[in-house]
Amino acid sequence: MTKFLNKKIFFYFLITLLIFTLDRISKIYVINIAETYGKVDIYLNQFINIILVWNTGIGFGLLSFEKQFIYNLITLIIILVNFVILYLGVKASNFKGLIFFVILGGSLGNLFDRLYYSAVPDFIDLNYNDFHWFIFNVADIFISIGVVCLIFVELFSNKDEKLNA
Repeated sequence: MTKFLNKKIFFYFLITLLIFTLDRISKIYVINIAETYGKVDIYLNQFINIILVWNTGIGFGLLSFEKQFIYNLITLIIILVNFVILYLGVKASNFKGLIFFVILGGSLGNLFDRLYYSAVPDFIDLNYNDFHWFIFNVADIFISIGVVCLIFVELFSNKDEKLNA
């Protein structure tokens, strides 16, 4: 049993590391463009642009504050939430555990930036007919996918349990 648990944890660690690495590579690439050309404003197509903004808040720029105390408090809360996600991921079933570690990989990517840059570089700008969604990054994609998957797992696993009861 512990051999299986060790393999599971190792696999989850690899997934988390892969997501963290993809996020870091994408952010380093965009930051290097900004340092080389002074700004990042890349038109990919009519729906997607690459524009670098520095986010001092949480996901999608929410809760952005100028005060260092509030920024540090939010960072501390994010660190604590990451420990909770880690615990839940280890304790969860296989698929649900994988989802928690996908969320953790993205969250660690953004946490790294909060600690290293004191802000998170966001750069993916989705838009349609002058309506722009929040600018986000690769870590936010994995966090969002993980949260949506977790919601579906919870909805359908509870439904199955109620039907079998």
